Amino acid sequence: MAVQTVNKNRSSSLKRRKATKAPKQHNFKWEGADKKGQRIKGEMSAETPAIIKAQLRKQGISPIKVSKVAQPLFGGSAGKPIVASDVAMFSRQIATMMKAGVPLVQSFDIIGRGNEKPAVQDLLLSVKADIESGQTMADSLRKHPKHFDDLFCDLVDAGEQSGSLEGMLDRIATYKEKTEALKSKIKKALNYPIAVVAIAVIVTSILLIKVVPQFQEIFEGFGAELPAFTMMVIHISEFMVSYWWIFLFGAIGFVVTYKKMLASSKSMRDRQDKVLLKAPVIGELLHKAAIARYTRTLATTFAAGVPLVEALTSAAGASGNALYRDAIYQIRNDVTTGMQMNMAMQSTGVFPNMVVQMVAIGEESGSIDAMLSKVADIYEQQVDDAVDGLSALLEPLIMSVLGVLVGGLIIAMYLPIFQMGNVVN
Repeated sequence: MAVQTVNKNRSSSLKRRKATKAPKQHNFKWEGADKKGQRIKGEMSAETPAIIKAQLRKQGISPIKVSKVAQPLFGGSAGKPIVASDVAMFSRQIATMMKAGVPLVQSFDIIGRGNEKPAVQDLLLSVKADIESGQTMADSLRKHPKHFDDLFCDLVDAGEQSGSLEGMLDRIATYKEKTEALKSKIKKALNYPIAVVAIAVIVTSILLIKVVPQFQEIFEGFGAELPAFTMMVIHISEFMVSYWWIFLFGAIGFVVTYKKMLASSKSMRDRQDKVLLKAPVIGELLHKAAIARYTRTLATTFAAGVPLVEALTSAAGASGNALYRDAIYQIRNDVTTGMQMNMAMQSTGVFPNMVVQMVAIGEESGSIDAMLSKVADIYEQQVDDAVDGLSALLEPLIMSVLGVLVGGLIIAMYLPIFQMGNVVN
């Protein structure tokens, strides 16, 4: 009887647990005012808006508006990995929170719980837990090298040691935003023609495999010799129909193999970087982007008080191109021996004379960080203009190529019909 009573108690307690499930949490957007009266906003997860308002009041924020975040119709952000743009957004959010007077731990809590990506939530709340345990923010971030590189952590460390973490986070946020904007422009310039060429190949393949054979069956009943252009297209079509799988799997195999070789071979990556710099139009764009990244990184590290040799090491890694990386390492070695940076840059033969002269002026005036920032602004604007110009140039060119491909196939198929009309007349 005692055993039965215990079992009954266990079953009833399990039923009570199932009946009292934890309420489902939702994401809410909020707007409020801090102690200084400045308006701030963010996102937070909770069961109800009332809980959000209570949490905000505990943090010294007067809630103004709390609204539920609408869920996407087809899936959400669950399972999405953390990308560089997430780190850039976090940098700006944490800088804004610190400027508003929100304590560091609470800032991580608000941003972490308010982020829509579970992976970002876990990352930021993990960093928050480490900070709460007594570790510095830099040491907490260094536990996640996949998302926070050495430059990011070193800048945070410099801000913590100098007691100017708030200002340093603002500089980091600006640096990350400009860096990600530059990367986005380069990807846009490279991906647009690749995507259009891929579409052109797919459309041409469909015409050769599906449409041309239909015309071929019609032509077989003509009993007349077909034009040479038509015969050439028919032969290509027959080859594609019989061996399309070779092209498909060959293309997939080439892409997969090439990516694996790039991932495993540093020399191959370096060779690709140097080849791309010599490519028409794209090469000039990549040159400007590398100079913009180099000067932007140096400007940020100088402003943070990072020693020159360490700043150059960070700039080499951030340049994004093997040719410039090696040149910056050479500059670092020359500067270590006592050479001025502008002379070291000139000796590499990589940097334009205008960049070298502006660095020389910055060294002489003692405002090299401001001068480097101006150079970065100039080259980032040039990259922006070049991408817009490239897009404007490529659109008519790509349309012409597509017109020639599709129009050529149509002409090849209708030539026999035109000849028949002439014979009848």
